[in-house]
Amino acid sequence: MHKPIVDCLLCSTPLQQMFGWQNFFIRQLPQVICTRCESKFERIIEQQEEGVRSLFMYNAAMKDYIHRYKFLGDIALAKVFSRLLHEILKQQQILIVPIPMHPANLKKRTFAPVDELLTAAEIPFTHALAKTTTETQVGKTRAQRLAVSRLFDVVDRKLVENKEITLFDDLYTTGTTIAHAKRALYEAGAREVQVVTLIHG
Repeated sequence: MHKPIVDCLLCSTPLQQMFGWQNFFIRQLPQVICTRCESKFERIIEQQEEGVRSLFMYNAAMKDYIHRYKFLGDIALAKVFSRLLHEILKQQQILIVPIPMHPANLKKRTFAPVDELLTAAEIPFTHALAKTTTETQVGKTRAQRLAVSRLFDVVDRKLVENKEITLFDDLYTTGTTIAHAKRALYEAGAREVQVVTLIHG
């Protein structure tokens, strides 16, 4: 059994957990950050782009979160948005495919941030894509990023053929990573590909 989280994962303030009859009938993940920390993240209400749903804007609070989670390696912070991600993705009876890391980059970082977000949210997912290059897209123009021959290969066409798929990534910036991933999936026979990202940068 997992040890309950009693203090905010971001500021260590004691959490005021509320329990009621809903907890017995509705599967809901526990709150892991305080309302003060939660209020610092800027939710996106309207869809930014057709077929892409991002949940938060990239503001100062999110910048700090990403730094602590991805670059300082505080893997416990994968739980910060688990409740929201669970609510959004649990009803989708479709294939959830995370944007993958290249194995060499995974070895350096020791964990896959996108996978851990889904695991913390208790969302089953399938590694249908494989990253083909370790080359970073940082610093390139959108045209340069799109001109890259291929960023992803499909692991097995049978996984995606005629399937409805939700691609999941942590950060959406220019959209080129998503464009490459969608192209690979459609070329392998996917019927429809929607996108959910945690952050819109």
